[in-house]
Amino acid sequence: MGLLKGEKLSRFLVLLFLNVMLVGSVCGIGVNWGTQATHPLSPSKVVKLMRDNGIQKVKLFDADPGILDALKKSRIQVMVGIPNDMLYTLANSLQAAEKWVSKNVSAHVSSGGVDIRYIAVGNEPFLSTYNGTFESTTLPALQNIQAALTKSGLSNRVKVTVPLNADVYQSSSQKPSDGDFRTDIHDLMLQIVKFLNDNGAPFTVNIYPFISLYADANFPVGYAFFSGFQPAIDDNGKAYDNVFDANHDTLVWALQKNGFGNLPIIVGEIGWPTDGDRNANFLYAQKFNQGFISRYATGKGTPMRPGPIDAYLFSLIDEDNKSIQPGNFERHWGVFYFDGRPKYELNLGSNRGITGASGVDHLAKKWCVLKPNANLNSDELAPSVAYACQNADCTSLGYGTSCGNLDIKGNISYAFNSYYQINDQIDSACKFPGLSMITDKDPSAGNCRFKIMIQTDSAGIHGRIGLLRTLELFVFFFFTIM
Repeated sequence: MGLLKGEKLSRFLVLLFLNVMLVGSVCGIGVNWGTQATHPLSPSKVVKLMRDNGIQKVKLFDADPGILDALKKSRIQVMVGIPNDMLYTLANSLQAAEKWVSKNVSAHVSSGGVDIRYIAVGNEPFLSTYNGTFESTTLPALQNIQAALTKSGLSNRVKVTVPLNADVYQSSSQKPSDGDFRTDIHDLMLQIVKFLNDNGAPFTVNIYPFISLYADANFPVGYAFFSGFQPAIDDNGKAYDNVFDANHDTLVWALQKNGFGNLPIIVGEIGWPTDGDRNANFLYAQKFNQGFISRYATGKGTPMRPGPIDAYLFSLIDEDNKSIQPGNFERHWGVFYFDGRPKYELNLGSNRGITGASGVDHLAKKWCVLKPNANLNSDELAPSVAYACQNADCTSLGYGTSCGNLDIKGNISYAFNSYYQINDQIDSACKFPGLSMITDKDPSAGNCRFKIMIQTDSAGIHGRIGLLRTLELFVFFFFTIM
C-alpha cells in the first residue's frame, strides 16, 4: 500500500512538473513583429529568429497569410491584428466579420498549426491625434468579431482585445490613485471595458516611457528607467520610482474606480528606440529593455498589480518604411537591425544573449557617395539630397543621432547611399547629376553605419520600383533646372 502511494505521488509530481513547464512555456516575454520595411526578412527567417531566442509570443498588426503560414507548428502564441482602416467595414457588417474570422483565424487554427490566442481589433484607435475618427466603429467591430468567434466555436480559445495607447486614461495629479479614463471617451471606454470583462478578454495598453521623455524636456531621465529613481512618488503608502509602474497603475485605478478592478491587463507594446533622437541610443535602449525584462522575469509586477506581467516588447526588428510623423525614432524600435543582427546585449530570461538571424544574404559591398570633386555650390545639390531622403531613410542624420557627427559631405553621402541601397544598388540609383559615385570603400565612421541592403524574395519588385524612382529623379531635376 505504501508503494502504491509512492507511485501515485511520483505520478503527481511528474504531472505537476509538466504543468509547470507548460505554464512556463507561455509566460515568456513576447515581441511585436511589424512589417513596414522596404526589404523585410522572410517570414520563415523571422520565425526561426524568434525560436532561436526562446520567444514564445508574438503580436502582429495584421493577418498576413505568409506570416501565419510560417508560424504553423512553431509553438509560438499569436495575437493577430486588424488594422484601423478595416474597422468601418467590420463594424457595419457581421458577415464581413465572419468572413474575416473564417479566413484569418479559423482556417489557420483548424489546420492544426497556428496557436492564435488573441485578435487585436484596431491599433490605438482613440489616439487624440485621430480626432475621433474610429470612435464610432471600434466597439461595433469588436462586438461583430466576438460574435463571429462565438459562431465559429472559437470564443473560448481566442479572445478579442483592443490595443490602446496610454492616453485613454489620465491622472489629475502625478498619483496613480487619481487616474480615470479620458473625459471625452469616458462612456465609450466603460462600454468597451464591460464588453471585454463580459467575454473574459483582457485590456491591452501600450506604455512608452521614452515618449514621456521625448515629449517633455523637463521630464527626469532617471524616472524613465528601473533604477530606483528618487524621490519616489508616494501614493497612499505605495512608492513609485519609475514611470512605467505609475502609468500602469493609473490604468489599474481607472479600472477599479469603474468597477472592473480585476480585469486582466496586457502590455501590448513597451520598448525603447536606438536612433532618430538624442535620447534614442543603444545605451538607453539596453538599459530600459533589460531593466524591464529583469523585473518581468522576477514576477514583481507593480504596486497595484503584484505578480507576472503579460507584455510584448516593441519591437523585434527595425522598420525603415514606417511613418516618421511621430518622430524620426519610429524606424528604430527594433531589438534587431533590419537584417536581423542584434543591436546590443540583451538577456530575454534564458541566461544567454540574443542570437541574430541566420541565412541572411546582403548585396555587394559597395556604396553610393558624394564625389570628392563635387561642387558643393551646385544648384542640384539641395534637391538631390532632399529627393534621396524623401524616398529613402535619413532618420539617422541630425542632432543626437548615430550619424549626428558627420560633416556636410558625410551627410550628403549618407543620403545618397540610403537611396542607392533601398533601390537594390541599381546603377541608375547613384546618378545624382555630377555629384555621386559608387565606391567599394566603406564610408562608415564611428557609430555611423552606412548600410548595405539585404537580398529579399521581392528584389525584382524593388528593382522595378527603383527604376521608376530613378525616372522620377530625372524628371524632378529636369523641371527643377527649367
